[in-house]
Formats: sequence, C-alpha cells, structure tokens
Amino acid sequence: MERRVAVVTGGTGGIGSAISHCLAENYQVVACYFKKGRHDEATQWQEQQKAAGFDINILYADVVNFVDCGTLVSQVVERYGRIDVLVNNAGITADATLKNMTSNQWQAVIDANLTSVFNMTHHVLPVMLEKSYGRIISISSINGRKGQFGQCNYAASKSALYGFTKSLAQEVANKGITVNTISPGYINTPMVASVNPKVLEAIIAKIPVGRLGNPKEIARVCAFLAAEESSFITGANFDVNGGQYM
Repeated sequence: MERRVAVVTGGTGGIGSAISHCLAENYQVVACYFKKGRHDEATQWQEQQKAAGFDINILYADVVNFVDCGTLVSQVVERYGRIDVLVNNAGITADATLKNMTSNQWQAVIDANLTSVFNMTHHVLPVMLEKSYGRIISISSINGRKGQFGQCNYAASKSALYGFTKSLAQEVANKGITVNTISPGYINTPMVASVNPKVLEAIIAKIPVGRLGNPKEIARVCAFLAAEESSFITGANFDVNGGQYM
C-alpha cells in the first residue's frame, strides 16, 4: 500500500515537532514552517530530525496567504500524489488587554490562527475528496475554551475553530473525512518555559495533575485521531489540559 502523507503546519515548533515525530512512524510527514527568513533554521531542524531517525520533509508557506497555501498543497501532491492528514497547528500570540490592543495585533492573530486554517483546509479538501479519505485536525487551546485575560484575539481565534470544525465535519461526514480539534492546556514548550518562574509556578498550581503537559501527550491524541480506525470520531474536541478546564 502506498504510504499515506501528513501535512503539519507549524510542524517545526514545540508541539509541531512532537506531532511530526509521532506521525512519522506511520506517515510521510511534511512539516510546514511559516516564519519568513527562517529557512536555514528549518533546514537545521530537518537535519536534526534525520540524525534522530525521522524522515520528515520541510516546506515553507505563509499560511496567512491563500495563494501560498495552494502552492504548498500542489507541491506536496506533485511529489507524493496525496494528502491524507492535515494538522492545522500553526499559530501566534500578540497579547494585550482589549483596551490596549491594536488593530494590527487583533488581525495578525486572527489571520495566523484562524484564516490559515481556512486557507490550508480549502486547498487540501479537494485532494481528500478525490481519495474519499482524510483526517483534518486543528489545534485549538484551553484558552479558546475558557478565555484568558489579555487574549481576546487569541481566545477568539481558537474558539472559532470549534464552529469551523463542527460545520465542516457535517459537510464531509459521508465522504470518508473526519474533522476534529485538540485543545491543549499549558504544555512544556520553549515558549512556556521562558515565562517568569513565579508566573509559571502560579500556572502549575492551577493544574490538578500538578505539572505542565508534555508535547508528546498532544501528539499521541493527534496520532489517534489521524488513524484509519478513528473514522467514527468527527466534529469532536479533545481537551488535553491536566484537568485545568473540564
């Protein structure tokens, strides 16, 4: 059987790397990075993965740009002939209270976290429909579920993924395609690790299991949803937050 292909946006980041690793066991993974000017950094990341035994391809695309996403999808299909799994993982933050938030801060986060999901899914969907098979997984956030001070833009973008997912799931439920979200809590990535120790201590104190999550724990749920055997799960959200929000 021809090896299935998974595209992971933001696939070279903290959670993205773990997802790419986990999926690489059963799929040809294409990790998409979206920060312009980081080509050397991405190539170095790829070499590190290769040294660790992971065969992961990398491609650049500005996921905010509709045409760029179409080009990325075309490149993957031209090389591999298919896309079976799409993980919409790319995202940014630009925190500020709404009173102080600029329109640029608002729009940048909405574009990167929400519009990118439309851009990528719109281009990948016809490829999946042609094969009558697909898994679309979008990474939301605990703060999309409960809100967070200073994150009106981020929480709005992540919360919107639930409506997008439930609606698309209904559109393609009888086409062999499932659509789901995962909502991580606070995960031990370099970004979270850089938070002021006292602030981080206060965050952990609110997590019932008493620790930060591991990126691998998000990746495991992603691999579960990506599996062929998960075909009866669609329009669902999986909270992975150590009990912080139930």
